[in-house]
Amino acid sequence: MAARQAAARRFEHQGTVSAQFNFDPDGYLELIRGAVPRFDELQEQAVEAIPFAPDRVLELGIGTGETARRLLERYPEAALTGLDASPNMVFRARELDIEVGLARMEDPLPDGPWDLVISVLSVHHIDAEGKRDLFRRVRQQSRSLVVADLVKAEVQVAPIDADLDFPDSAADVADWAGGEVVWEADDLAVIQAQYD
Repeated sequence: MAARQAAARRFEHQGTVSAQFNFDPDGYLELIRGAVPRFDELQEQAVEAIPFAPDRVLELGIGTGETARRLLERYPEAALTGLDASPNMVFRARELDIEVGLARMEDPLPDGPWDLVISVLSVHHIDAEGKRDLFRRVRQQSRSLVVADLVKAEVQVAPIDADLDFPDSAADVADWAGGEVVWEADDLAVIQAQYD
C-alpha cells in the first residue's frame, strides 16, 4: 500500500528534482549527475557486477536507457527487455530498439526465465516490504540480480525526498536479495545475487 501511495505522490511532486528524474528524459542525465555525483561510477560498477554473460536481461526502471546502453556495449548478444513506470522514459528507451514496457516494479514481472534482472537507481523508490516482495519474485524467475542504488548510509550525498525515496541499508538490501554487497561508496551500493 505504501508503495502505491508513493507512486501516486510522484504525480503530485512533478516540480521536485526526484519527479524530474522520472518524467523529463531530456534533462535526466544532467539532473541525476548533479544529485548523484558518482552516477557514472555507479553505472560502471553495476555492469562490472554482472556475474556472467547473460542471454535474457530484464531491466527494472530503464529510464532513458543509460544502463541498457552500457550493458549492451559489454554484452551485445544479450536480449534486453526494459520496464519503467514513466511513459516519457519508456518512449525514450524505445529509441534503443529494444523491447520496453510500461510497468511498475510492484507489478507482476514479465515471464522468465531471465538470466539477469538489473536495476540502477530505481529500487529505492519502493519501501522495505516492496523490496522484499520484488526480490522474492525476481528469485523465482531469474538466475541473477544486480541492484545498484541509493542506500541509507552515514554519508548521505544524494537528496532524499521522504515521499518518494525509501533507501535501506546496503546490508539489508543484500540480505533481502539473497546476495552480497560488491561495491559501496557514500550512499551508493551495488548488490549482486546468483540463484542457480
